This record gives sequence, structure tokens and C-alpha cells, in this order.
Amino acid sequence: MVSLLTVALFGFIGGLARACVGFLKYKSLHKKGKFKLDSFLFTLAASGIIGLFSGLLVSTNFALALLAGYAGTDLIENIYKIKKKTNLEI
Repeated sequence: MVSLLTVALFGFIGGLARACVGFLKYKSLHKKGKFKLDSFLFTLAASGIIGLFSGLLVSTNFALALLAGYAGTDLIENIYKIKKKTNLEI
């Protein structure tokens, strides 16, 4: 059986990865500009928490939890749309 705590951790890691990729993309496009540590830490925390919940939504295995954590709000939004449209039970 897959541990929910481990799945949540993998989702959190996926969310952190997405935040880091977004940060690197921003820095490569905007070479000038001051680094704001508080904004970066908030983004890391928010992405990690969203990833944690996304990972718990697909708690079948670790790889899916990691990918769901990376997809984050996109996954949650689309599950909501599908559920609303078809009355799907999760």
C-alpha cells in the first residue's frame, strides 16, 4: 500500500520543481531585475502546497504524485471541470 505521507511528499517536490523551473525561465527572459527573496520563498511554499494536494489526488504511485505535483493547479482545475460536467465521484 502506498503511504499517503510519501505521496504527499512527492507531490510537494513536484510543486517545488515547477516553481524552480518557472524561476529559471523568468531569470533567463529578464536578465535585469532585482532578486526578491520573499517573493521566491512565497512562490516555493505555494507551489509546494498546491503540489502536495495534487499529489494526494492521484495517490496511486509515487511517479504519478510527482507529475501531479508538477502539474499543480492545472490538474486541480481540470479535475474540477470534469467533475462538474459529468458528476464524477472522486
